[in-house]
Formats: sequence, C-alpha cells, structure tokens
Amino acid sequence: MQIVYSPIGRIHSPFTTLKGMPIQPKGAQNVEGRIEIYPQYREGLRDLEGFSHIYVLSHLHAHRGYSLVVTPFLDTEQRGLFATRAPKRPNPIGLSVLRLKAVDREGLVVLGVDLLDGTPVLDIKPYVGEFDRNKVGRIGWLEGKADRALAHRSDGRFIATDEE
Repeated sequence: MQIVYSPIGRIHSPFTTLKGMPIQPKGAQNVEGRIEIYPQYREGLRDLEGFSHIYVLSHLHAHRGYSLVVTPFLDTEQRGLFATRAPKRPNPIGLSVLRLKAVDREGLVVLGVDLLDGTPVLDIKPYVGEFDRNKVGRIGWLEGKADRALAHRSDGRFIATDEE
C-alpha cells in the first residue's frame, strides 16, 4: 500500500536551522509564525477564526532516517522511539498545538511556533478542550455542541467510497 500526502501550505518561522529551536510549542509560547495556505485550500479556513488553538500536522522535511531507540532531548537514557517525541521517525510527521492569533486571506498567524521555516503543512484541525482534555479559551462554532461528542457516532459521510 502506498500512502501519499500533498502539503496544503507551509510554515514561515524565525527558525532557519534545527539547532537552537524549541523542542515543543510550550518552549516557543510567544514565537510568532505564519502558516501560508496554498490558494486551492484557503476556502477551508472558513470558521477557523472562532478557535483559540489549532493542531498543525506537518512533514518534518529536514530529518532523514530514523532509529527505533533514541535518547530524547530531556533525558540521558535511551528510550523506544514511540515513547518519545523525537522528530526522526519512520514517518516524519510533526504535531503542534499552536495558538491561533489571526486568520487572513492567505493563511494563519500563529503563536508557539516550534517548526523550521519552510516546513510543509499536511493538515490543520481545531483544538477543542472538551475533546482534547485541555482547557482552552475558545472553541468557535462548537460552543454548546461539544458535549454531545461522547454519544454521537459517525454517519458515514466522511468514509471513502472503497471503505463503505
């Protein structure tokens, strides 16, 4: 099985080299960056301005290869890769929770950027405290609806036709 993703945009950040970068968004709380969204995907930004935080899935393009045992940044012992957030992974996918400062015609202004300038963005999803177990300031259009998520089940509208 081959899996292929195409970026929907890219990160613009002050970090041009991996050395010295924050290792998590918490370490970059006030670092502002921009997510340029490619024109064909910009309509998908509609209604996003009502959220205070977003998940950003990215392709960690500057990392090559992987190791199943690593010594993570905050430790001196070797650990299994999947028990860490080390970036050198079999599928170098990054996950960041960023504060959404603004939505404009070309993309997003975000805070807490812990990504290298030029990093391809694969997807963006709203961060919702009621779903994600973290308290956030706003949940946009989901206000008053999020508590129904426990009982609600998929109705199949997002299942690919070959999976139905």
